[in-house]
Amino acid sequence: MNECKDVILLTDPKAAAGAKKLPLQLLPPIFNAETAKVLAHGAEKYGEWNWREKGIKTMTYVGAIRRHLDAYLDGEDLDPESGLRHLAHIAASVAVLLDSENVGTLTDTRP
Repeated sequence: MNECKDVILLTDPKAAAGAKKLPLQLLPPIFNAETAKVLAHGAEKYGEWNWREKGIKTMTYVGAIRRHLDAYLDGEDLDPESGLRHLAHIAASVAVLLDSENVGTLTDTRP
């Protein structure tokens, strides 16, 4: 650790406790905001937290991630349907996969 961080941990008991927890403060605000926009768009179409209620298949989301990544690599920043960033669509898809796996509603259809 650096000296400044050591001093803060010694003088601020809350900082010492916080240092042992997940560093959620490291997630960039733009990541949270843009991903939330895509999740809200999905909630309008399919319902909030739909992947927890009905379950999802891995390859459905892998396909979506690849389509958004290919569009981004071809120079397209915004998805024509939603008007939202392709990178945020990718982030939202990964978030859904992680959450679905975590709560047990993911069907692994990888080859």
